[in-house]
Amino acid sequence: MYYVYILTNFTNKVLYTGMTNNLCRRTYEHKLEINDSFSQKYKTHKLVYFEEYNSPQEAIAREKQIKGFLRLKKIRLIEEMNPEWQDLSERF
Repeated sequence: MYYVYILTNFTNKVLYTGMTNNLCRRTYEHKLEINDSFSQKYKTHKLVYFEEYNSPQEAIAREKQIKGFLRLKKIRLIEEMNPEWQDLSERF
């Protein structure tokens, strides 16, 4: 499986969109700020949204699409899945 995900910081001000084949590992790396200068700078440690795909091509295309969205459209996506902006990685 491949995942497109959105992370945010403690105040929900910064949105980071990424893609991975291992959502648990990648979220953990963000939380520990391993090899990720964006997470180090903006503290994007909270997983608030994700989608699953069967192929990397689909996931990459969707990641690019979401990255092109205005902030308001990203917020709508998040709130459809996670209206309280909880850290979904706590379920892992």
